[in-house]
Amino acid sequence: MSAADGHLALQRAFELAVSFLDELGRKPVSEAVDLVGLQSRLGRPLADEPCAPEVVIAELARDVEGAIVRSAAGRFFGWVIGGGLPAAIAADWLTTVWDQNAVLYGAGPAAAVVEEVVGEWIKEILGLPANASFALVTGTQMAHFTCLAAARHALLERCGWDVERNGLYGAPPIRILCSDQHHG
Repeated sequence: MSAADGHLALQRAFELAVSFLDELGRKPVSEAVDLVGLQSRLGRPLADEPCAPEVVIAELARDVEGAIVRSAAGRFFGWVIGGGLPAAIAADWLTTVWDQNAVLYGAGPAAAVVEEVVGEWIKEILGLPANASFALVTGTQMAHFTCLAAARHALLERCGWDVERNGLYGAPPIRILCSDQHHG
């Protein structure tokens, strides 16, 4: 792939993004989309040969036409995602291009420090103590998992069990209440 090919794909993606944002207030939040048609458009056989990046972008945009929920629109009240603001989009693009690993300072100094700063800001916003620990996670599933682990840890501590010293094997049993209801 030449640099020019990559630039064409990026330019086309930019044009599509700007067009999408400009139409948010005019187009419906959701359009009726035929599941079978969408599956056939997106589920084509895997190509034997590579194709130009701008072709990938053009085909992707064409194939998802009518199937994108405009959750960034002011008329969408389903849930809050928050990534559709221009500053968030631009930062996300740069984050993707920079492709950093925030796991530790040596792997991505800026990413690691940004994570630390964000943690401090979150503690300040929520009125948490400066010495409170924090973690940025990959999404809701990992957030739930992390919160359940933290709650288990706190509950065992109240029972006099030191997880760091004793581990979890042999820990006092914890009663967990749940229902048959679930979030889709």
